[in-house]
Amino acid sequence: MKAMILAAGLGTRLRPLTEEISKPMVPIVNRPVMEHIVELLARHGFREIFVNLHYHPEVITKHFGDGSKWGVTISYSYEEELLGTAGGVKRLERELGSDTFLVISGDALTDLDLTSLTDFHRKTGGLATLVLTPVEDPSKYGVVIVDEDRRIRGFQEKPSRSEARSNLANSGIYVFEPGVLDMIPAGQFYDFGSQLFPRFVEEGVPFFGYLHEDYWNDVGSFEEYKAGNFDALTGKVKVRIPGVRIGEDVWIGEDTVIEDGVVMVGPICIGSHCLVKKGARLFGPLVIGDRTVIDEGAILYRGIKWGNGYVGKDAHLMDTIVGWEAEIGDRAALLADTVIGHRAVIGEGSIIHPGVSIVPGTSVEKNLHFRGKEEEEEKG
Repeated sequence: MKAMILAAGLGTRLRPLTEEISKPMVPIVNRPVMEHIVELLARHGFREIFVNLHYHPEVITKHFGDGSKWGVTISYSYEEELLGTAGGVKRLERELGSDTFLVISGDALTDLDLTSLTDFHRKTGGLATLVLTPVEDPSKYGVVIVDEDRRIRGFQEKPSRSEARSNLANSGIYVFEPGVLDMIPAGQFYDFGSQLFPRFVEEGVPFFGYLHEDYWNDVGSFEEYKAGNFDALTGKVKVRIPGVRIGEDVWIGEDTVIEDGVVMVGPICIGSHCLVKKGARLFGPLVIGDRTVIDEGAILYRGIKWGNGYVGKDAHLMDTIVGWEAEIGDRAALLADTVIGHRAVIGEGSIIHPGVSIVPGTSVEKNLHFRGKEEEEEKG
């Protein structure tokens, strides 16, 4: 069976992290989330994969190439203008239209049993199968209404808790029969969720919902992005973590040096070619990207540090996300829920207050208190 990965989205909710890459390339335990999807497909026997592209396509093609590194073949479909989820699939009608095929989001984290999914699809005999994930808060998702036979009967788009008729979220993973392609208009924007699936309901097309108990996270916010990394570290989602495992819950990458006197309390993943100097203290769940230098006495408590950067002496990073090539000065402090963009420089002794996002390339002067808008307004 062939598979298509949807990878053309902008990932606006993860800015400033996605200013220079598309959301599928955002790292989960130091590897792009889409790489985890490619490995999942390979594990379940999908060998021919198609990927649609739009936003920063070269980052994806450079990383994945022809797919041979993962034992698959990858072909790309570049959309100069976005065609929507269904329109992007229609563009590959000639490549996909000969047999049953799978469509999966390239920017969500999951270890879904794809073999069980495809078996369910064949047993129902429907034209399409949607993967449905139970969620606590339906107001964040498009939810799906099914009957006792799991046939889909309707949809609600981000209903309030009181109005929700379902708690089953559309997970952006589908199995289709080729006949679906006949229902998608060519050469125009067309969306599965808002256009094609409601049409299925109106016309009585038989399609079904596959309910599962596997892991799924749409990585659609900073909170969920951190949760995806932390869940990978703690084994809640089954993905491959790079590096050599030390003890129960610490992974160390190739050519990384940990000096004497470093305190590490897992779960922690440290990338390749890193240097952690004496007296540093690392408290998980924590992910540190490749080629990162952490200087003496620095404290990192929870959070994610992307690669190619520096954390200064006695700096404090507390439950934060720091982008590529960012430099955190000596004695600087990043407080809870801060997000530091790529190549930003935080001056020594500066404090970035909770909830603040710093755009890429920003330089924050030393000894500065950098507050969010709400805090500034409260101060008057």
